[in-house]
This record gives sequence, structure tokens and C-alpha cells, in this order.
Amino acid sequence: MKQLFILIFFLGCLSVQAQFRTVNGGFAGSGRNRVNDSLANDEISVKINGITKFTDYKIINLKKRDTSYVDTTLTIQKEYTHNFRRKDNFELLAFHNQGQTFNSLGYDFRSISQFPDIGFTAKQFNYLNIDDIDYYRVPTPTTQIMYKTGQEQGQVLDAIFTFNLSKRLNISVAYKGLRSLGQYRRSLSSSGNFRGTLTYSTPKDQYNIRTHITTQDFTNEENGGLTAESVENFINEDPNFTDRGRLDVNLNDAESLLDGTRFYLDHNFKLFNSIDSTNTKNFTNLKVGHELHYEKKFFTFEQSGITTSQFGEASKTAGGLRESSDYRLINNQGYLEFNSKYILGRFRVKANYTTVKYGYDSIYNSKKLITKKRISGDAISLGGDWNGKVGNFSVNASALVTPGSGYLAGNHFSGEAIYEKDSVFKVKGSLLLTSKAPNFNKQFLQSVYDKYNWENNFTNEDTRNIGFSINSKWGNASVDFTNIEDYTYFGTDSLPKQFDGSITYLKVKANKEFKFFKKFALDNTIMYQNVSSGSDVFRVPEFVTRNTLYYTDHWFKGNPLQVQIGATFKYFTNYRANAYNPLLGEFILQNDTEIGFPTLDLFFNAKVRRTRIFFKIDNVSSNFLEKNYFSAPSHPYRDMSIRFGLVWNWFI
Repeated sequence: MKQLFILIFFLGCLSVQAQFRTVNGGFAGSGRNRVNDSLANDEISVKINGITKFTDYKIINLKKRDTSYVDTTLTIQKEYTHNFRRKDNFELLAFHNQGQTFNSLGYDFRSISQFPDIGFTAKQFNYLNIDDIDYYRVPTPTTQIMYKTGQEQGQVLDAIFTFNLSKRLNISVAYKGLRSLGQYRRSLSSSGNFRGTLTYSTPKDQYNIRTHITTQDFTNEENGGLTAESVENFINEDPNFTDRGRLDVNLNDAESLLDGTRFYLDHNFKLFNSIDSTNTKNFTNLKVGHELHYEKKFFTFEQSGITTSQFGEASKTAGGLRESSDYRLINNQGYLEFNSKYILGRFRVKANYTTVKYGYDSIYNSKKLITKKRISGDAISLGGDWNGKVGNFSVNASALVTPGSGYLAGNHFSGEAIYEKDSVFKVKGSLLLTSKAPNFNKQFLQSVYDKYNWENNFTNEDTRNIGFSINSKWGNASVDFTNIEDYTYFGTDSLPKQFDGSITYLKVKANKEFKFFKKFALDNTIMYQNVSSGSDVFRVPEFVTRNTLYYTDHWFKGNPLQVQIGATFKYFTNYRANAYNPLLGEFILQNDTEIGFPTLDLFFNAKVRRTRIFFKIDNVSSNFLEKNYFSAPSHPYRDMSIRFGLVWNWFI
């Protein structure tokens, strides 16, 4: 941490010398628009001695191909995203302590990775993938600090610092650190996310480069949930256990760690331009490029003793264990890209060479249930991307085919058609067709515990998703229809299985905010879900709803303080939610318990200049409703707690 702040201070000193300008007040709004084909084409219009505008401070996500602006307004969405993930958790059910995992209330199949991952998915909700990394373009050095208190001696701090040494060169560094003790025994969370980015283009935009590096680690004490007796004491509100630390848990010596490092590089060189006599682009910006994605991940589970009552028979009866699996992916892509009026936009032809390795450094089980340490694969993929636009209508498509057999064989096609009418409404239809192998921990795992040793040869999962969404000033709505063949999952016995039927999943989601009496608003989000086939292995609640009634006003003379006061009600219907298995780092099926409960949160938020302040009382309803609130079987949701936080932007 000390080295990070030294680096930020040093880079800040350089940037102050490079670009000293003034900022008039704060930023009063936000917006989104399509990003251009390169950063260099998206110039900032800033006069050296002039005054910057909020639209000059750009946040660019090149994978998602959109641009937003540094936004210091106070909206209800800022309330929803003020958490350690910095995302709206509407479709997730949090465990009691921040930094722990989430159960799923809904699933998103509009975006799926092209290749199988290491797995251990319950540990990756806070993992930042390539699509989550933002790049910046700012006329003056810009900083944002996000802070929020946790549960019992805990907090999260996310600091972002970015600056442009010139219009063509931007650097950003960011670090998010979290540590929270939790209310129950053995529920400590500790994590760190470091990311650094760089973008550069030559003066004539002939060469462009963007790159980032991330290092991420997530450590959790694992308690295995409350014992059966403790669950009864919790539900029956035994006054001897109002201090949750007195409740017994199933594991007292277990800890898990997910660690990941990634280096990403995308650079291209423009070969030539061709412009006809009418100054209309015919065949321009022909580029040859290279994209490198290197990533390694480790998952470790360790105990100081053996717990056969929790995980079954083991190859040894005494001593501790430390089981660690590692995963390495190297993907090199070469591409040829050009713009042409004949294809209405940008087209890319690409070829990938991918290698992957997964496994262990030794064999853990002395009973020789596993005969090998590692599995690996390599493959060549061919594909293309197309981004076209005519007026208000745009189309984006991507295809990648990996022929042959093995862990990387499959195909991936995604496409979307968008019609946008100014700020009135936006309509989007999407299609996803993908076939890929299940994650590696479902195919190969080993452990001191006998049951957790397997070598599987699963066939590819085939996923088809059709989506439709509309965003307008009258409301937002989306419909997703998903079909999955050969779905893999962890059964009630914690073993990976492949479903021999078809999963058919429908999700309908709608949002509408009603404003009345000028200062009051009611924001409503409702989601309906139905699994018409495969509901025995794929489970979701039928309805999820969130309703927020809030008051917004400016206080005191001159309106120096904006306030936002309200209450959020959330409810989901009963369903057989998946259980959490800490040794696997995964959720597994269970048939014994249904969960579904309402929560009521109160909040008081305020904005002073460019600082947003957040006060929140979580789960007020726990004081007067039955103690039936669980995030997963034997894992209670949080009791009523008071949280404080802020988001602070400043500009040099």
C-alpha cells in the first residue's frame, strides 16, 4: 500500500507540470455515447487557458464500446451501486459480511466468455475481468475516492487516479482494498484489486496502444455456516445469542484464497488511408493489430485439521491441509481491421492462438484416486467482428470458431441490433450462440478428502440466448429467453454432473420511476422468472422486486446541500436456493430448505459540491419480522446495521 501511494504522488507531480488548467465547479450530469474506433479519434476540446466541461472527462470502456463521463451527481442509482462491487446487486443475494460471496436471484446469459475458466465461481463476484476495466481521457488530473464501512471493524476503500500527459497519452492507477471482520465467527473478508492502465496514440493516429495490468486477491475465513443447533437458536430468537459471535459454526480453522494476475495489450498500426475526391471514406484506416491476454489464477483452500463430519472421509486423519490449483491462459490474437462505407462501418478479421494449463503441483490423496497432476490444451481460432451504423440504427456482431477437440474447442457468436432515437428511447435486440467446455474445476479436481477427486470428460455446454430491451423516458424493460443443452452443475452430493435434458429459462425485467410533488419519487424494479424445463437443477425465485420511495431537495440558502432521504423495500419469493460449499468455492444444489424474505433499508444521502455522503441502516425489518432471513441454507443474512460511506471527486 505504501508503495502505491508513493507511485500516485510521483505520477501526480509529473501530471501537474504537464497540464495545469482550471475546473469550473463540478460536473452536473452524465451521459453515454458510442466510442470511436480509436482513442485518438475521441479528442478532448480543451483550451489551454479556458475552462473545462464535464463532458471533457471521459471514461472509456473499449470492450463494451461505450463512453461515459465523470459524474458527480446524486441519483438513486448512486445509492444502488454504493457497495464494494460498485455495481447494482439487484439480481444477487449478499451474504452477511461485505467481501463474502453472493447467492444468485437471477442469471445473465447475454455475455459469456469464449473459453472455460478455472471455476470456483463463488469466489469471483468481485473479480474484475477485461470488460470491467475502464480507460480514461481527462484534461486535468482526476481522482475519485470511494469509502464505506463494513460489518464489525471493517471498511472498503477504492481510490482511482488518472491523468493525461498529452491528448494522446493517458495513465491511470487504482486500488480497492477491503477488510471486514463480520458478525459471525470465522467470517473475516480481506481483498485487494490493483489495476493500472495506459493508452497512447501517435500524433497522426498511425499507431495506437492500450494496455492494462491487474493483480487481485480475495481471502475469506470459511465457517461452513451455522450448526443445526445454532440455526434453531437464530430462528427462535434465543436471547442468549443476540451476540452472533456466540453461535457455533461448522468450521473453525478453514480459509480460502483466490488470487489472479492479468496482463492485457492491444496495439495496432495503420497501414494507409484512402479518401476519394468527394471526401467520403471508401476504404480507410486499414490496420494490422495484435492482442495479448495473459492471465493466471490460483485457488487455495487450507485447514489446520481434518473435518470429516463436513467433507467426508479423507486419506489422512490428522494434520492440516493446503490444497492449491492454478490456471494459466495465454491468448494471442492477430487481426486485420478496416473501415468502409460499403460495410457501413468497421470490420475485423482475426485469428487466435490459445494455450491453457490447469492443475496442481502434487497429488494430495495417498489413495491414488487421481493419477495425474495437470491438464492442458492449445487451439487455433478464426473469426471476425463487425460494427456497422446507419443513422440511428447500429449493428454489432462477433464470431469465433475453434475447430477440433479438447478443452478449448467450440464456437462463439454474439450479435446485437440497436435503434436509438436521441434521448427519447433506445431499443436493442441481441443474440448469443455459444458452445464451450465446462469450467476446469468441474472436469478435474483433487483433494485430501476422498469425495473431492474426479476426472470427467464432459461434452460442451451449448447456450442460446435471445434478448430484447428498451430504455425510454417512460420506463425500461427487458426480456431474455435462454436455452442450455448439456448444462453442468454441482449436485446435492457436491459432485459435478451434466444434465441430460434441456434448460429453458425466461427472464422478464421492468423498471419505472414515478415522480410526484416535485420532490418525491418511487423507483420500482420487478423481475419475473420461469424455468419451464430443467427446474430440478436450475433454480431461481419466480418474482424479485425492489421499490424505493425517496425525497430529494436542496437545503439552505444558495442550495449548497442536496439531500436524498428514503427507504428501499426488496423481496423475493421462496425457492430452493443453492447451498455454499467452501472447499469447492461453488454453490451446490440442495432440497431441504426454501428461502425468501423481505428486507427494508433506510438511507440518508447528501451531496456537497463534488462529495456524495451515504448513511444507511441495513435490514431494519430484522427488528420486527421473523428471523427467517438466510442468504443460503445455514448462512443468515445480516442483522440490522448502520453503515456510512462517501464518494469524493477532485480535480487539479
